[in-house]
Amino acid sequence: MRVMGRCRMAVFGLTLMTAACGSSESIGEGEKVALLTRAPTPANEFTPVELEATIDNLVAEMNENPIQPMHMAILLKTMTGFFAPVATGANRAMGELGVTGNVFAPAGQSNDGGESQDIQTEQIKEMVASGAEGIGVAPFGDGQKEAIEEAVASGVHVVTLDTDVAADKRVLYVGTLNGAAGATAATTLLEDLPPPPGTVMIHGHTVEGWADGIDRTVGARQVLESAGYKVLATQAIFAGDDQFDLDWMKPQFEAADPPVVGMVGLFNISYRCAMLAELVGKPELPVVAFDFDPKTVEFMRKGRIKATHTQRQYYEGYIAPYIIYGIKIIGLDATKQILSPLMMGDASRVNIGVDVVPGDKVDEYYAFLDKIGASE
Repeated sequence: MRVMGRCRMAVFGLTLMTAACGSSESIGEGEKVALLTRAPTPANEFTPVELEATIDNLVAEMNENPIQPMHMAILLKTMTGFFAPVATGANRAMGELGVTGNVFAPAGQSNDGGESQDIQTEQIKEMVASGAEGIGVAPFGDGQKEAIEEAVASGVHVVTLDTDVAADKRVLYVGTLNGAAGATAATTLLEDLPPPPGTVMIHGHTVEGWADGIDRTVGARQVLESAGYKVLATQAIFAGDDQFDLDWMKPQFEAADPPVVGMVGLFNISYRCAMLAELVGKPELPVVAFDFDPKTVEFMRKGRIKATHTQRQYYEGYIAPYIIYGIKIIGLDATKQILSPLMMGDASRVNIGVDVVPGDKVDEYYAFLDKIGASE
């Protein structure tokens, strides 16, 4: 491997070289094959049962074949905040698989700066040149398309995480499918809404240019409209402070006809829906949120937010190395077949889903994250 210092890479953990095979099985007279063994996942009400079962099925199929050495890399946008649990999961999986590999991110850069994009592009090229057979990458955007395409053309299995690129530029995508996530949030809200007629306000994304935000908003809208509600989708204002966004939402709320009977927020600032309900003198309105911002947690503890929906970053990082290794051991088609319960009819995107956290289960969810090492 070439020296990576000139790329200013941040390396998470040590290179993983030791196989984590916990048993062996006879496959012929006098011949034994090492078996992959996953570390036990703590049983909990928040454990994603289908996701866990799918990974187990993938391991079982791989164990029908001789285990082979592999060099892979996971390239993230950063090692902190949202991506810290992703790194934890990826490192754990690579340790269990016994592959050679690291988790990298541009050192000392922001999540979306141009310099970070350039560094990540160089990282992809460096990993290909160093002999990586598989790469998991959370791309910054279109800037990584060419490097990913070149990697795939050279025979490297590239899986995108969190952010996708064009389907023909990578093998698979692993992450939250935003349309499904929005639909899940709307379905959670339905449990607390009065019967129609009524308007439901979505604190979402309505402006062209951010496909993921629009997909999440459309997913929520479709569920609510199908249930008979009128939908008022208001653009979440990320650039301003809380009050700026509230001043934007308040007149829309007050002009709604029929009146607003509930609100769903789809991003980390969705606690503002609860703030708006208090501002207009209707704190009893049912509100569901997205992500686990401290302000969201505060409103959940007060009973002002019924539930929130969190992305499974740990599992995003954990399943990616298993998928990459599965493609090497049993092939892409067989790997896709096992992953099909998570693909929702889309043969190129693996949906890790979201956790639905009720307002009275905050402490239990924190405990679950601590158990699997997924706290940010």
